[in-house]
Amino acid sequence: MAERPYILLSCGMSLDGYLDDASERRLLLSNDADFDRVDEERSRVDAILVGASTIRQDDPRLLVRSAQRRADRVARGEPADPVKVTVTGRGDLDPAAAFFTTGASAKLVYCASPGVLAARDLLGAAATVVDGGDPVDVSRVADDLGVRGVRRLMVEGGGRMHTQFLTAGIADELQLVVAPFFVGDARAPRFVHDGDFRWGPDHRAILAEVRQIGDVVLLRYALSDRFGMP
Repeated sequence: MAERPYILLSCGMSLDGYLDDASERRLLLSNDADFDRVDEERSRVDAILVGASTIRQDDPRLLVRSAQRRADRVARGEPADPVKVTVTGRGDLDPAAAFFTTGASAKLVYCASPGVLAARDLLGAAATVVDGGDPVDVSRVADDLGVRGVRRLMVEGGGRMHTQFLTAGIADELQLVVAPFFVGDARAPRFVHDGDFRWGPDHRAILAEVRQIGDVVLLRYALSDRFGMP
């Protein structure tokens, strides 16, 4: 059986642990220097995963922005952009979303079993729809990505996805960027939801790096003995 990908969780949050505020406008939690660091991380992975809610709310493209990094990927025999992956319970995604219409890389949609046929009809040739179980099991998703040749997976949110990968105990690394302000609104989405996490007071995560990047700080946590694998 193929090895499960190295799983890197990447997240920016406010001082009080929010991923966004409650407004319709996207809240920028980082700065240009950190956005460039994230672009470098994207250029080093085989696939990027976001939840369906992130696609609906933020309409992300999930592309490598730097022309040089894209060229370097092609020179290594890789596609210019990583494979795009999403997870959905209902399968009601807009095929006109940037996730599907930008970039030439493959798009994979892991859908809960009851919605697979409807999702295939809706998305057509825009993506490959895969049965992810009922409900979708992120361990199953990761295993399937390994079979498809994904060696390094970057999970960029949102909170439900971070929670599911962390509570499943399959994340290898967490890169958490903290912005220097508060949101202070319980209606806003949080970094993680309630769950049974492996890391608690009696099993502390290992802090591997602290790095100041302008006015934000990057915290890198080692979550498995595979931390730092290329």
